[in-house]
This record gives sequence, structure tokens and C-alpha cells, in this order.
Amino acid sequence: MAAPAKLLVVITGATRGLGRAMTEKFAVLGHTVAGCGRAPGHVAELSKQLPAPHAFATVDVADDAQIAAWAKRVLKECGTPDLLLNNAALINKNRPLWKVPRAEFDAVIDVNIKGVANVIRHFAPAMIAKKRGVIVNFSSGWGRSTAPEVAPYCATKFAIEGLTQALAEELPEGMAAVPLNPGVIATDMLRSCFGGSASSYPEPQRWAERAVPFLLGLSAKDNGRSLSVS
Repeated sequence: MAAPAKLLVVITGATRGLGRAMTEKFAVLGHTVAGCGRAPGHVAELSKQLPAPHAFATVDVADDAQIAAWAKRVLKECGTPDLLLNNAALINKNRPLWKVPRAEFDAVIDVNIKGVANVIRHFAPAMIAKKRGVIVNFSSGWGRSTAPEVAPYCATKFAIEGLTQALAEELPEGMAAVPLNPGVIATDMLRSCFGGSASSYPEPQRWAERAVPFLLGLSAKDNGRSLSVS
């Protein structure tokens, strides 16, 4: 029996939470990860933990020029992604929509929607040229239903559902774009909303044990499907 193929996985928001847990699990399974994060210290720590062939960079996904430079470097040094995971996201502080400051609202939009578009803009053409690869845009249960005091976040995740399903119609045969609800996980983001009750949900490392095999199983047959980690 042939050994399973080793993939190049590109992950945004790779240094914390779900991104960090996925990165570590993909690496354990022998796949190469190229990831980014906004905090230089976290990027340096992850680079030390997972040296080459893995590659990590300090990048703000909301900055198109930074993404362009990062994508150019990854494509040249690592190759074309087999799996592109748009995981980086922000959430607003719990408050009614009319009390969310403009700057905070804009930041959530810039990272959660524009950041995803920036990454796709600079990585997808190489994948399309080869007519292979899976693009996963992380959605949320709050991208398919709503809750009070997180309206900006809900708006961005509803947008990700629509953006991804439209993208799926544009991709060539052999590729897939999937909006993925990861489920409820005890991340810092969840703690900012749920407080202490977040601890009743699985930690990222435990979640990654089932999420990474799920992600590795995605293929062209899943194109345009709104999925949840099961």
C-alpha cells in the first residue's frame, strides 16, 4: 500500500488557538505547514518549535500588501498549497451593535472578510493553475444563526458562507471551496464571549485530533458544501 501523500498546508492565524492546534497536528502527521500570525513573539516561538521545512511569518491578513509578499515567498519556497485554511479571525467585545465602536467594528470586518479575500487573491491563482487543492474558509455556528452582542462577528461569518459558496462556483473542476463551522471550542475568543463557562467545551488540541483528519479528508466532492467538524 502506498504511503499517504504529504501535503503543503497554508494556515492563517497559525500561532494561537485553533490555528496552533491544527499546525501542530498537521506537523505530527508529516505534512508541511506554512503559517502566519500577527504577533512576532508567537511566530518566533512556533518557528523554533517547528523548524524547516515548516515556515512561519509575521503577517496581518488585513494588509493586502503583506499577504502579497507572504504568498509570493511561500509559493516560491514551499510550493502551491494543497490545503489553504483561512482561520484567522477577530470577535468584538460583547455589546449591542450600536455600542460597538467604529474602529472595533472595522477591525472585525477587515480581518474576517477582507483578510480572507486577500489570502484567496494571492494564493488561489497558483492552485487554479494546477486545478487542484481545497480552500477552507472558517465560518461559525454564528455564520448560520445569530446571538445578541456579537452582531459584527455574526455578520462576517454569514459573509464567509456566501463568499465561499460563490467562490465554489468559480473554481475549476478538481478543486473545492468549503465554509467550515469548527464547532464550539474553548479558545481565548470563546472565553471573551462565554467567560468561565467556555471551559466546559473541548480544548483546541483535543478538537484538532478529530478536525485535522476531517480536513485531510476534504476533496472536490465537497465543493460548495457548508460543513461542520464532526
